[in-house]
Amino acid sequence: MPRTLFDKIWNAHVVARRRDGRTLLYMDRNVVDDVRAPQAFGQLERGGHSVRRTDLTIAVQDHSVPTEGRGTNDPAVTAFTDATRAAAARHGIRLFDIGDPEQGISHVLAPELGLVLPGATHACADSHAPTVGALGALAFGCGTTELVHVLATQTMALVQPRQMRIKLEGALGHGVSAKDAILHTIAELGTDAGRGHAIEFSGAAIDAMPVEGRFTICNMATELGARTSYVAPDEATFQWLAGRPFAPAGEAWERALTSWRELASDDDATFDQEFDIDCSGLEPQITWGTDPSQVIPISGCVPDPAAEAAERQAGHRRAIDYMGLTPGTPIAGLPINRVFIGSCTNARLSDLESAAAVVRGRRVADSVVAVVVPGSTSVKRAAEARGLDRVFRAAGFTWHASGCSLCAGGNRDAAQPGERYVSTSNRNFEGRQGAGVRTHLASPAMAAAAAVAGHIVDVRRMLAGG
Repeated sequence: MPRTLFDKIWNAHVVARRRDGRTLLYMDRNVVDDVRAPQAFGQLERGGHSVRRTDLTIAVQDHSVPTEGRGTNDPAVTAFTDATRAAAARHGIRLFDIGDPEQGISHVLAPELGLVLPGATHACADSHAPTVGALGALAFGCGTTELVHVLATQTMALVQPRQMRIKLEGALGHGVSAKDAILHTIAELGTDAGRGHAIEFSGAAIDAMPVEGRFTICNMATELGARTSYVAPDEATFQWLAGRPFAPAGEAWERALTSWRELASDDDATFDQEFDIDCSGLEPQITWGTDPSQVIPISGCVPDPAAEAAERQAGHRRAIDYMGLTPGTPIAGLPINRVFIGSCTNARLSDLESAAAVVRGRRVADSVVAVVVPGSTSVKRAAEARGLDRVFRAAGFTWHASGCSLCAGGNRDAAQPGERYVSTSNRNFEGRQGAGVRTHLASPAMAAAAAVAGHIVDVRRMLAGG
């Protein structure tokens, strides 16, 4: 019987099927972050349990760490980071701590170290866990209670998702990135389209996309409501993984390659739903509202709620009111206050390179506060080796240490009410980056262009020398 790649990985990891209809799926790797660690390990210990596979479990300091002024004695930060440090020590778990040369955001750190491999399963108590599916893995976000179960048993109890395939077809134009492709997809399909589904991304645009762009695609599949998402591994995947610290080496690498090259959906495999998204002719995209589906091309105007379906009009009016916009206003030219280049969506080396290409030789507008936060210390180190930090600093950006930072307005990084942000992160909900803050999601290149212009602008103009 023809099988999808999801079927192949899922079936290879089934431990048992429970009477309640859920499947116990073996997890090849677990990640615990600093926000969930204190509660999860506390629950585990109160139940008299220990971590079943300490060798397959890692802890990271990412959500609560300060990215500016490392070493400060912020009590809120210390409470999380100290508790995580103590729990990791009690259980003998590898911790990527503040000051560790590999510290970073879990969804950036794990794949860049080779801790996630094709065909593997991955558990992380964060909704953007599916990011690492870009390598051909199945990653599942979970709540704290579910995480405790994973830590104690090395399994997760899951309802088997339905399956969806989204084909991104066509070629992305100059100045158009993976972030634009996924924002356009969410706008086309809506934030509930993937609910209860495992989404396979394929098509010509995916095939031509660098691996780091595929991370962005899988990261924001969460905003489609997906339970997990993935891209079948290919030669680009294998080249990206080769030499990673925890990836196989020598003969083990050759054996792994033989196995990984079999990881693809069968030609005649069927999916519960399929969508084709045409990316040819796609413009840079940007959100105008307060959910990731409220997206328009850079040439577009703020939509009129009256033109929407009746059931969507109230939500659109609320979004327009919150964002301080007027229907019919062109999105290009809208003044901004802040720019954030970072997060698990867009803080890898290639993201920083695309932003640096825009700002090189230019200056951030006097009215804008702009910050770059690398996704990991490894990314920061690589960017500095290429001189990207000097490019950003010369342009007027602040260069931070790695962490989640402004993605959720934590670590003293929240903006002021009414300020308008262009952000490379994944969510633009009301208050996401601070109470009353107005967030527009865009690619790193688009964010960099807005920082320089002082308003939302088509990055292609700058790339063309305009």
